[in-house]
Amino acid sequence: MISPTRIVLVRHGDVPGIDPPSFRGRTDLELTPVGVRQAEVTRDLLVKCCQPNTIYTSPLSRCVRTGDILAEPYSITPSALAGLSDIDYGAWRGSSYEEVQSRQPELFNKWLLSPHLVTIPGGETLYDVAGRVAWVIRMVLDKHASETVLLVSHDTVNRVLLLLALELPLSRYRRIVQEPCGISAMEHDPVSGWTIRSINETAHLLSIAALSA
Repeated sequence: MISPTRIVLVRHGDVPGIDPPSFRGRTDLELTPVGVRQAEVTRDLLVKCCQPNTIYTSPLSRCVRTGDILAEPYSITPSALAGLSDIDYGAWRGSSYEEVQSRQPELFNKWLLSPHLVTIPGGETLYDVAGRVAWVIRMVLDKHASETVLLVSHDTVNRVLLLLALELPLSRYRRIVQEPCGISAMEHDPVSGWTIRSINETAHLLSIAALSA
């Protein structure tokens, strides 16, 4: 019997621009002190239940730093994958939600209600993101069959990856939540396909949320 391939999906820790929200995308942001602590608490949880064979991260600093912290208990050096990089927000990059809503109210509202139908000026669509995320999934299944792989990426990328595994359309994008350092776990069996074990586990972060409130 072939063992399933297990993917543990973690969003990076807290960064500036999450609250109040902005279109961060490819902007290379460092973790805040809260984000570092979130990654440390997540590391301490995962070491009790997860022994990854490989760790991949987005090439952006917030994911690289989170991945480095998560890798500390293991003899693993994380590798950066371009396919895990955040969505390219093009002309919206670096702008707050309020600024984009003021400049392009119709397109901004469409992004909130039907993000799969939006082409961001100079940026990516969710279908562009899905194409590169699908490549990452195929690579992991081909190269790391029956192993445990830890992926550290972004809100948008993680949502799209989960939708692909669940065989749900991108129109359901906003039905999935990915909090900073939230953990999702899934398994792929070559016969039965994907099984989702958890989505956005954040109970381990409650003490940090209380301290930062």
